[in-house]
Amino acid sequence: MTTTWTVYLSGEIHSDWRERIADGVKAAGLPVELVSPVTVHEDSDDCGVAVFGAESDKFWHDRKGAQLNAIRTKTLLKSADIAVIRFGEKYKQWNAAFDAGYAAALDIPYITLHPTEHDHALKEVDGAAHGVAREPEQVVEALAYVILGEMPTNRASKKSAPGAVAAE
Repeated sequence: MTTTWTVYLSGEIHSDWRERIADGVKAAGLPVELVSPVTVHEDSDDCGVAVFGAESDKFWHDRKGAQLNAIRTKTLLKSADIAVIRFGEKYKQWNAAFDAGYAAALDIPYITLHPTEHDHALKEVDGAAHGVAREPEQVVEALAYVILGEMPTNRASKKSAPGAVAAE
């Protein structure tokens, strides 16, 4: 019996990291359903006023959108088996940090995905994470290991994280 794992993809929406994970999951034949927040920036920002009416004050405009988006986020994150939290190079993803804390509070394991220059700023978020990836392909390899027990096929060429000790 194959269980389908639900993986929530949170964070940065300005690069192709979600597509790279989706392509890798498909290529590996992993029993995974990928879910995420709405990734069209304008829709995410404007959904509240589109549904509940315009606001003259930007604070309330944003608040309506945040509250509506929170319904999707809470529902999908609560039902996830694993979350991947992406912090990109250019923008500060405060919502991603919130999602990481929410996942930790719900005891949902998560993997962070970010460049090394964010290591210091994310030390607490990474400290609670079950893995820290630099590239989306590492996330796919982690999923393959967790779900199928399969080691990456090209282990010898992999660079380990700083401070990692190789097994003898």
